Amino acid sequence: MSGLAFTQVSFSYGQTPCIRQFSVQLAKGQLVGLIGANGSGKSTLLRLGAGLLRADQGQVTLDGKSVGSWRGHERASRLSYLPQTLEVPLPFRVLELVEMGRAAGHHQQRLSCEEVLEMVGLADKAALPLAEISGGERQRAFLAMTLAQGGSTLLLDEPLAGLDLRYQYELLALLRQLCQERGLTILLSLHDLMLARELDRLLVLRQGELLADGLPGELLQPELVCRTFDLDPTARWSVAGQAARD
Repeated sequence: MSGLAFTQVSFSYGQTPCIRQFSVQLAKGQLVGLIGANGSGKSTLLRLGAGLLRADQGQVTLDGKSVGSWRGHERASRLSYLPQTLEVPLPFRVLELVEMGRAAGHHQQRLSCEEVLEMVGLADKAALPLAEISGGERQRAFLAMTLAQGGSTLLLDEPLAGLDLRYQYELLALLRQLCQERGLTILLSLHDLMLARELDRLLVLRQGELLADGLPGELLQPELVCRTFDLDPTARWSVAGQAARD
């Protein structure tokens, strides 16, 4: 079985359950969103997918093999993970950061550092120290580093956070293009329901359980949104109005 798959995965932090019986197979070439309230388990699920956490029950596999059993460049050449926050020493320049991502993987068809910097709109900032660019530009630099690694499966934790609307849509368009033209599989967490409607598939988490899995346009209805985010049912009409405006 190729790609990333979760099979009956459960995980707890100590005595506190976080992920419960989660099963999903990610298809090649899909741009998949992961939504849910704060604390629903989105970041934990991505870390399980990246092999940084080990499931208490069930199995996470990458190309038919337990994700934790892939080592070093083998895993890095297949899977790239971008956490929500990433601390790096700021003396690095933008290009140097991207080169670190490229050094991590050995995939034959990787994009060049120059290509990914052009894609994320930072070609003219390549020589600048990270400390001298904005927070949104820094986020795009980290995404460029992840793309340069060359994995065919990308796990991105809130990659659009901190970006203005223009770059949110531009980066979503870039990710979709990579899925369509290079067959990448991308799973990203996000909170913005307007942006979620632009994805190929949506996974909805509630208290660590898979509440729904399907097309965004079909799932993002008032009843499911209220249930997902524990909204007062009387708020359903304002949610419906927002969905209509989207």
